[in-house]
Amino acid sequence: MQKEEFYKHLCDELRQNRSLYPYYKLTDGTVRQQQFRKAYFLQRLDYIDQYVDLSKKPVIWDCGCGYGSTCLYLAMNGQPTYGTTLEFYAEQIEQRKAFWRNYGNADLFDYEYANVFDQHVPEEKYDYIILQDTLHHIEPLDQALHIFYKALKKGGKLILIEENGGCLIKRAMLFKQRGRKRIVSVYDEVLQKEVLMGNENIRTEQQWREAFAGTGFHLEEDSVRYIRCRFPWRYRENNLQQVIEDEQHIAARNRLKRQYAFFGLNMVFTKS
Repeated sequence: MQKEEFYKHLCDELRQNRSLYPYYKLTDGTVRQQQFRKAYFLQRLDYIDQYVDLSKKPVIWDCGCGYGSTCLYLAMNGQPTYGTTLEFYAEQIEQRKAFWRNYGNADLFDYEYANVFDQHVPEEKYDYIILQDTLHHIEPLDQALHIFYKALKKGGKLILIEENGGCLIKRAMLFKQRGRKRIVSVYDEVLQKEVLMGNENIRTEQQWREAFAGTGFHLEEDSVRYIRCRFPWRYRENNLQQVIEDEQHIAARNRLKRQYAFFGLNMVFTKS
């Protein structure tokens, strides 16, 4: 299933199941706002398509799978995926799988409510570990990276899809929301214990490079991709691809705008 078709069915699902709102706002707002959100969503799926080779029948772990959209996308393309989450989102997954069975084998998506530090993660099992809007929540970070490194096969890839910690607008929003308190302890009702979590502790490209230094991971330099810097008013009904290409041109040519104006940051780290 191509990502455009997946997106169309996803929008149909959102209209039927308002429980997925406000995490997904793809069908809300003006045409320009919808195009703005669609561009971001599709670019993230495109990144998965680019760096996950399904032809080799890989073993994939989506750590922090949330509502499971990435896992469902992979399932619609015939790829089994194991997802874990520590969010209330897990309550929605079975209902979502029922919807997606109309279009493919949604049961290829298997999931578990689990804390990575409590799991008995098998060594050298996975070809890919996907961390989408997740790694900035996991603490202690160094211990988590050690677990992920052991869990990957040699040559396996950790796919990091994050918000850009250097984005000035995002930094201002988060400072207003949480101040300087970047790490918190929260009580998990399901696990019945306190869990240490990053409090929207997003990082810059340089900070991610430093976090991964000395871990045995190697950054694929060509994989570093910044996405979304234009505001919704720049979008029209039929110019989505044009705006994306314009943004990528800016990212390639302007270092300061790349670091401080772009909202999303993607990187791939390979186990040496």
